[in-house]
Amino acid sequence: MTALREWLSQRATIDQKLYEQYGRPLEGSHGDQFVAISDDGRTILGSQDIDVLEQAVELFGSGKFAFRRIGHRAIGRWLSIRW
Repeated sequence: MTALREWLSQRATIDQKLYEQYGRPLEGSHGDQFVAISDDGRTILGSQDIDVLEQAVELFGSGKFAFRRIGHRAIGRWLSIRW
C-alpha cells in the first residue's frame, strides 16, 4: 500500500506540471472542456469527460496521463488503473 501511495503522490506532481505546461495555455480557447495530457505532452480535448478518459486510456495507457477540466482547480485525483 505504501508503494501505491508513493506512486499516487508522484503522479499528482507530474499531473500538475503537465497541466501547467500544456493545459493552462488552453484556458482561453477551451475553457470548461476536459483535457487528457500524456507524459510526452500530447493532448486529447473534449466536452464529455468519459469520452476523453476512454480515449486517453486507449492512446496513452492507464495511469500515464493527467486529466483535468480546463480552467478548473483539481479537487481530487483521478486514478485510472485497470485491475
